[in-house]
Amino acid sequence: MNKHNLRLRQQGQGMTEYIIIVALIAIAAIGVYQAFGDVVRGQTSTAATTLAGGTGTKGRTTADQAGIMADAQGQAKTLKNFESTGK
Repeated sequence: MNKHNLRLRQQGQGMTEYIIIVALIAIAAIGVYQAFGDVVRGQTSTAATTLAGGTGTKGRTTADQAGIMADAQGQAKTLKNFESTGK
């Protein structure tokens, strides 16, 4: 195998590694968004509304309420009911 072919194979390997890393980051981001979805949606709504010139009160309220609910659910979890969804 000559040097040119070896260099092309190494570049392909590097690209594959970057694709795997990006995919793992995307999966982690999806998981975090699902875990903190209401809070993130409320904060995103507040930021978008504020940037548009509004007050963002509704989004802030949604984020605060979701945070309170998530905190209560987290405090209520024990080893016996940890895997239950609570629904």
